[in-house]
Amino acid sequence: MYAASVDTPDQVGGVVTKNNLTFTMIHSVEKSHAESLGVWWGADHHGEYSQPAEFLLDASGKILGSLYASGPIGRMSVSEAIKMIKFTEMRNKK
Repeated sequence: MYAASVDTPDQVGGVVTKNNLTFTMIHSVEKSHAESLGVWWGADHHGEYSQPAEFLLDASGKILGSLYASGPIGRMSVSEAIKMIKFTEMRNKK
């Protein structure tokens, strides 16, 4: 599992420490990085920001599924990710 953020190294480090995260957190994501993945980038009275995007990859790096948010709702839940993994494993056994 990986996570990427527009936050600074210090901000990301704080999140990792506070939450005892054991996966890789990438920091300093720029607009060009987000746009290369099709991530929605917007601006309003809060400034510029990107909305979350989630990608479920297999062991070879093939994208099994993705979810792009355009607002505060629309995150892939753990149960949805597990269903996608099980579905893919079942399909690959055929």
